Amino acid sequence: MSQTEMIAPDQTAVPWPPKRRGRNPNRSLIYLAALLVVAIAGAALFVSGFTLGRLQAATPGTSDSRQQLFSPFWDAYNDVAANYVGELDESTLVQGAIKGVFSALDDPYSGYMTEEEYRNSLSGISGEFEGIGAELATVEPEGERCATISVTCRLTVTRVLRDSPALAAGLQVDDVIVAVDGVATLDSSLELVIPQIRGPKGSTVVLNLERAGAPLELPIVRNVIRSEHVRSEVLAEGRVGYIKVTNFSSGAASDLREQLRYLVEERGVSALILDLRDDPGGYVDAARRIASEFQAEGPLYWEQAADGAPVPAQPEPDGVATDPALRMAVLVNGGTASASEIVAAALQGSGRAVLVGQQTFGKGTIQEWKELAGAGGYRLSVRKWLTPDQTWTHETGLTPDVVVEVPAETDPATDPVLERAIELLTGATALKLPRAA
Repeated sequence: MSQTEMIAPDQTAVPWPPKRRGRNPNRSLIYLAALLVVAIAGAALFVSGFTLGRLQAATPGTSDSRQQLFSPFWDAYNDVAANYVGELDESTLVQGAIKGVFSALDDPYSGYMTEEEYRNSLSGISGEFEGIGAELATVEPEGERCATISVTCRLTVTRVLRDSPALAAGLQVDDVIVAVDGVATLDSSLELVIPQIRGPKGSTVVLNLERAGAPLELPIVRNVIRSEHVRSEVLAEGRVGYIKVTNFSSGAASDLREQLRYLVEERGVSALILDLRDDPGGYVDAARRIASEFQAEGPLYWEQAADGAPVPAQPEPDGVATDPALRMAVLVNGGTASASEIVAAALQGSGRAVLVGQQTFGKGTIQEWKELAGAGGYRLSVRKWLTPDQTWTHETGLTPDVVVEVPAETDPATDPVLERAIELLTGATALKLPRAA
């Protein structure tokens, strides 16, 4: 089974960021893990008055200063527990109460998850999971990403991973998923459908599809999937190394370093293009490691907690491509978010690379993930990240140095943004160049 970051994150790997409308109509709204800048924390308990048990003189888990504040909650909880005439599961009540706390934050990047949702989200951003090996997006007819699945917002296959169960079963790009194991996807969302498609290795999921307007039922046997989040090739007659990162998973930094070393040391490219378009993010640690491959001096970015001053994040040593003689461009668009924005901001802010493309998404918060013993877990926005000059770009994004607008009816064989970057790096117009896939 890209929230990146995550989550989430696409997709059966990491939820892909759907577009949103707001100040910038070209930006995407990103939901859940794969789509988040993530800092993994150790297991911790969230005990703000939701401990089970009868209300005594001092409510378990509630501090003295909050006794009066939580009194209405416990009045309601105890009344439900004692007098509700229907079937009652107190653990479900507690989970619902915790979910309500996060819903009240009105923060799309903070939220409660059941045990299954928590496990699936973490596996998605880690880059390895049990599923079918396909990337999904919710897409409107004009190609814009959307949130709730409807008759116009279709759950669409955007990529089928090589050597995956989905490929072996015959799943194709542009297939529309209308039901999973007989349960319709209508009125649902990407983050809710993905856990239904994922499942244990060896089990079967049945997808009901629309392919070119015709119905199709496709059973797929799940397996262990390792996401392909870094791809590379050589362009412009061997002069330019091209690296595409689709998600900042736990293995992305190591994969990038290996492919970057090949491009620089074995192929001897004289310029580099880092393509972060439609990359929803992922681990903040991966962002730091990836930026360090290109930049030797810092700060790369800053982190600021709710009650603290900004703290600089410095590069790690021994980056493969830190030589400024190796010219560099970073490709961005409205789907460049979170951890991918950290890297883009670091390289732009230091002058190491030129940004080419469109305005980025603008997600300037970092989430911490914590497990609740026996009750799932949650993700919470705990820090801001700032650009090298300590600017917070949340909900505004990064402005490219070279803006390239892509026409709606672009020939699939061309890539205007990539071509412009090659032209900037080589001084030559490069038309109809092969495009990474």
